[in-house]
Amino acid sequence: MISDMVAVAYIMNATLVIPQLDRRSFWQDSSIFSDIFDELHFITTLQGNVRIVRELPKELELVPRARKHFTSWSSMGYYKEMMQLWNDHQVIHVAKSDSRLANNDLPLDIQRLRCRALYHALHFSPPIESLGKKLVDRLRMRSGKYIALHLSYEKDMLAFTGCTSGLTDAESEELRIMRENTKHWKVKDINSTEQRIGGFCPLTPKEVGIFLQAIGYPPSTLIYVASGEIYGGDARLSELMSFFPNLVFKEKLATKEELNAFAKHASQSAALDYIVSLESDVFVPSYSGNMARAVEGHRRFLGHRKTITPDRKGLVRLFDELESGQLRETSSFSDLVQQMHKNRQGAPRKRKGPSPGIKGKARFRTEESFYENPYPECICSSKVV
Repeated sequence: MISDMVAVAYIMNATLVIPQLDRRSFWQDSSIFSDIFDELHFITTLQGNVRIVRELPKELELVPRARKHFTSWSSMGYYKEMMQLWNDHQVIHVAKSDSRLANNDLPLDIQRLRCRALYHALHFSPPIESLGKKLVDRLRMRSGKYIALHLSYEKDMLAFTGCTSGLTDAESEELRIMRENTKHWKVKDINSTEQRIGGFCPLTPKEVGIFLQAIGYPPSTLIYVASGEIYGGDARLSELMSFFPNLVFKEKLATKEELNAFAKHASQSAALDYIVSLESDVFVPSYSGNMARAVEGHRRFLGHRKTITPDRKGLVRLFDELESGQLRETSSFSDLVQQMHKNRQGAPRKRKGPSPGIKGKARFRTEESFYENPYPECICSSKVV
């Protein structure tokens, strides 16, 4: 998260250089920071906190630099210690920026700076912002209200998580090969069945349809699908459309001319989805990936807008019972799903700490992300679930 690096720069009294974006991903996107975000707004909004420059000054381009992988989920004390790097180097190249700061137990001013960076300084570039708002307006004109469904069922997501439930043998093998050949994905051998039972797999399009129907949404519900290319294409989407035929994609809402500027730039296209998801009446993520967590946290910051986060582990058990005939009545299934998600709809609640029984640094990985739920440091509310 760029917001983490803003806070780290503040702690270390360093100048922050506008970051280069990851181009190693499956999408091979050549976008730079200013293609996605309003660079000037970002710099000026934070100028009272951190000095930010667009690029490294020429006099520093050739000086020896430290290439550093800062430790994940680090405290203030860690970065105070890292200041010794300035004794030998004028430039520090930070290889990764995600999860560089602890979620909890940081000073209030640091937490609020992270929120200021994320929710006030980071605005999308004018072309993205303009088209995003047009898409929202067009959805409102169609139905007044709509659900934004973040459907994480792209090829790279399934390969990364090792989830193959409902896929053909050929598709499963294709994903295995992709995972094997992607060097920066460290885990190669994954048991798909264990992943699914543990709740670590994205819901399939069919499962999403069953879930939303059980929650109580009628077939006429307008659903905007925020997603890249769905693995399996129309055949997989038809499983969702059999429950909810009123699906809408940005490719149907916008003209080809409007989308041309974003063609082959997955990150810019995802920014459009972010805007539509942020402004939706209900947001439903099929998986807790980075974008889903960011949207959920942003919606909480804007007033705890309704976000239904599926209990994937619990749902898998119910899906299997329904499939096997153990749950004979659809109404019973719906009652169980609704009860399971009574307190999973975005109401104010404190951020979850580490899972019980986990010790050492591993416990940080199990904490709820600060960006998924910036309550209470950045949100004023007296009613907590």
